[in-house]
Amino acid sequence: MAGTVIITGANGSLALGFVEALLSRYPQLTLVATVRNASPERDSNTMALMKIIFNYPNSKVNVDVLDLGQLASVRTFAQKISSQVLSKKIPRISAIICNAATLSLEGGQKFTRDGFESTFQVCHLSHYLLILKLLESMDPALGRIVMLGSITHYPEKSNPVSSLGPCFPENLEELVKPTPDPQSLVHDRGFQRYGTAKLANVTLALDLNERLKKDSKLSNVTVTAMDPGGLPASRAQAEQKKSTKRIMSTINFLMPVLKHVTTAFRTTEDAGRELATVSVDPAFHGKRGYFVGQKEDAPAAISNDVKMQERLWAACWRWSGMKPEETILQDYARGL
Repeated sequence: MAGTVIITGANGSLALGFVEALLSRYPQLTLVATVRNASPERDSNTMALMKIIFNYPNSKVNVDVLDLGQLASVRTFAQKISSQVLSKKIPRISAIICNAATLSLEGGQKFTRDGFESTFQVCHLSHYLLILKLLESMDPALGRIVMLGSITHYPEKSNPVSSLGPCFPENLEELVKPTPDPQSLVHDRGFQRYGTAKLANVTLALDLNERLKKDSKLSNVTVTAMDPGGLPASRAQAEQKKSTKRIMSTINFLMPVLKHVTTAFRTTEDAGRELATVSVDPAFHGKRGYFVGQKEDAPAAISNDVKMQERLWAACWRWSGMKPEETILQDYARGL
């Protein structure tokens, strides 16, 4: 069945595997691949994306600019897509894959043009806004929203590369306006911010599912959060400490063998194929919840906490400047 698939961060490592899988396996779909820089001459990652698209000359692909570091850019893009769906220039949206991410470890805190901490805005807040604004353009019978989870989202699981785990601070304002990092914890605080953004992704997925179920127009739209597994070949590994980068490089070298004995680490190609399956394959129609690859799993305990869900929702509504007329979701006000 025809439909439009939107993926953010389409020139990222995992996304390239996803795009290859989508174009080769689901040619009936229209892909809207969003990137911050759409010029292949100025961005080598976009060049890699264009090379994949070039291999499928009959594919239906639009490469669009979307800067998740600017809420105004999200609104402009959402309005453009809504207009294209309304005019039937593109089919209704069958999937939104919230893939784009950023993190800063050794580089310390970074902020967007909106003045918010960049990891949280790019990974979570801008996706929250994008989803709510595009719900009206989704296929009400088959629509899927996919958030990207991660092993780093569990507060209850220690991580060998950071002394600090993800957590929602008592004062949620610290998610977008964090206190200064002690010099000795710059790396670990950065890792904590990334894990917390992933925790927010998973929390939103579970929360939004319940809100959609109660909506007469959107009850068949589903939300999943998918952990693609550790990706040693991901460009994000460049942010790691030198010792961690060496370990990841070794794991990546061994992946032709390791891929057959463990799912803890995945090639970007294999993870991309699984992401495509979760996002658009009929086998996953109607499925909700948290997945590691294609296998359902238990998310972090706090992500199921209704009070925490409501607090995070209300904060994101306020930070994004959402107004009731910007979304058709009926159950948007719970917790506000």
